[in-house]
Order: sequence, then C-alpha cells, then structure tokens
Amino acid sequence: MSRIIRNGRVLECIQDDIARQTDIDAVVNAANAQLQIGGGVAGALHRAAGPGLAEECASMAPLRPGQAVISGGHGLPNPYVIHCLGPVYGQDEPSERLLEDCYRNAVRLAESHRLRSVAFPALSTGAFGYPMEDAAHVAFRTLLREMPKLEHVALLRFVLFSQTDLELHTRALEAINKEDANHER
Repeated sequence: MSRIIRNGRVLECIQDDIARQTDIDAVVNAANAQLQIGGGVAGALHRAAGPGLAEECASMAPLRPGQAVISGGHGLPNPYVIHCLGPVYGQDEPSERLLEDCYRNAVRLAESHRLRSVAFPALSTGAFGYPMEDAAHVAFRTLLREMPKLEHVALLRFVLFSQTDLELHTRALEAINKEDANHER
C-alpha cells in the first residue's frame, strides 16, 4: 500500500476487489454510457449489487464522457455508487480533460453528499484503452488539486486489480507527490 496525507486527507493505493470495500462510503463504477452491467469494474459492481442497481440507474442514462452520477449501493457493502463515464482513449477528446472531469466530478459529488470515503478503480484503463500510467498521473494530479477543497471526504482510495497495477500506481503517486513538493518550494 502507498499513501499520501495532505491537509488531513488521505490518498492511498491498495490491491483488492473494489466490490468488497466494506469501510468505504462510495465506490466508483467505471460505467458505460447506459449505466448497465458490463465487463470489468461495471460487471463486478453490478453483479455484487444485484438487479436493483441497474433498475435505479436506468433513469440516469445516458452519461456523457467525464460525467458522474450517484446511486444507492443496493447489495454492495457501500451505501453509494458513483458512476463515471471515462473517455475512450483516442476517440473521446480531449481525453485528458475528460478523465480529469471524471475524478473531479466524482469527488465533488461525494463531497456534496457529505461522504467520508471514496474508492476508485483505474478509470478508462480497461476496455476504454487509456494507457494506465498516463491515466494514473491524470488521476493523482486531479485529486491532489481537489484535496485542499474537501471538508467531508477524508479518504480517497485506489483499488487496483493486480500487483502490477498497484506497483505502477505507487510509482505514479510517488512521482506526482515529489513533483508537487518541488512546486511548493
């Protein structure tokens, strides 16, 4: 696990199953535009949550890239799910700004609902093809800029599928943290 603490807020990375984050208020779904069951994270969360999640989400669709909406957690151990539609790399442009929007909108939605903790997957890096290292840098830069503005959200957790993904995100987090520390001097 890697962890950064800023202004009393924690940003950490772990390897685990995002559908089993029992200590988290909201998990983030790497959603498809129709907010229905899919592959990867969307499939795992929908299967764990049960059919009520798809039923609740039907009226919120379609999402645009960068947009985030919130639903109940249904059968998940989390009270809420924040659904983000990340950009399809090389298709939805500008992809970096749209990915920033996903993270920014998700954390602001959590803040507006007075949630204390949010767990993220590596948005857009699966079937949507965003290079994982680039996506990690975008995510961490965005969230570190948002952290000083947070009053309620105290924990931002990245839940990564594999050890390789965890190691890549750990390196990216350390690089962004060092880059930020150099800018503050």
